[in-house]
Amino acid sequence: MLYSLRQGFKNIGRNKKFSFTSIATMAACIFMFSCFFSVLVNFQNMVREAESSVAVTVFFDEGISDAKIDQIGDVIRKRVEVSEVRFVSAEEALHNFIRDYLGDENSELASAFLEDNPLADSANYEVYLNDVSMQGALVTYLKSIDGVREIKQSEVAAKTLSDFNKLLGYVSGAIIIILLCAAVFLISNTVTIGISVRQEEIAIMKLIGAKDGFISAPFVIEGILIGLIGTIIPLVIFYFAYKNVVSYILGRFSILEQLLTFMPVEDVYRTLLPISLALGVGIGFVGSFFTVRRHMKV
Repeated sequence: MLYSLRQGFKNIGRNKKFSFTSIATMAACIFMFSCFFSVLVNFQNMVREAESSVAVTVFFDEGISDAKIDQIGDVIRKRVEVSEVRFVSAEEALHNFIRDYLGDENSELASAFLEDNPLADSANYEVYLNDVSMQGALVTYLKSIDGVREIKQSEVAAKTLSDFNKLLGYVSGAIIIILLCAAVFLISNTVTIGISVRQEEIAIMKLIGAKDGFISAPFVIEGILIGLIGTIIPLVIFYFAYKNVVSYILGRFSILEQLLTFMPVEDVYRTLLPISLALGVGIGFVGSFFTVRRHMKV
């Protein structure tokens, strides 16, 4: 193991130019992946916040008893699609209407409404979902519940958010595949150059009985080291870049602070760090392992 590790480092030193190119390209790929990943998780976080405000409103039959309303609420809460159920009484619905549409300047009109509530039958449940894409299935079920008079849903908002989530998934998958292919190709070329330079030495080692595993181990370690170094460098750079960019955006455009909620860098790195390290080491291993196997017959 120590021999293979030393040889792996020596291989990087022997092929400085190609090793540097591979590390630089790997670093660029991981940096681009980090940028895209941070944008993706922030967008997903904003979409989740938007989804949390999309509710299905359930209205009851006129004259329904409080016990029946509680029973309907218990049934709704048991659904897997539901994250929260909030009861809005007729009095609260009226106060919300006065606040949103009448305001303080129409206090006399508002007091008249308070004496004779025109929304007496508007008590409802506001049902919030775990995933907005489940809204259709939930609404279909709610319509079948005895005592439910009407369902109001934000169908357009739900479809828009659901489609946007799918688009983010497709785009992220395509970019990750492109970056992986580019990194594997470059590491493979670097290892190929190292094997070509040492081809005569490898032939002698095989003639005196060296196993393929013993010969290939330094090249595999070389690929892993290239992947590891090419991952650590951009992760360190991106950590400080992310913090500074977010601080600059919020400081320069203070209005965005009310509209956009950026995730803290620690929360981003909680997922980004292990994924990036696994990608770097995995790409280095795959790129070198299969290249060595392909060129081991000398």
